[in-house]
Amino acid sequence: MTSHPLLSSALASVLALGLVHQASAEGTMNKKDQEKCFGIVKSGENSCANLSGSHSCAGEAKTDKSPDEWKLVAKGTCAKMGGLSVEQAKAALAGKGSKG
Repeated sequence: MTSHPLLSSALASVLALGLVHQASAEGTMNKKDQEKCFGIVKSGENSCANLSGSHSCAGEAKTDKSPDEWKLVAKGTCAKMGGLSVEQAKAALAGKGSKG
């Protein structure tokens, strides 16, 4: 009778590991189906370093919709969200720098 709780715990552990493995596999599969989308990020929600080099970490965007900040989105959805490709973002930054 004492083996019943042990068996239940073992089974729960195996099931939990299976769910964790499945979730990480899905995350890996989706990376190839994503693209960087510039100019759509809200303050503090960027994925990584910006184009201008003023920071190198996720979550450090200071303003909303800055053309040098990006986040990963599903391929083919960036333009629909009003975002920019890396080339468009670089051009926007170059134009911004020449004004003034």
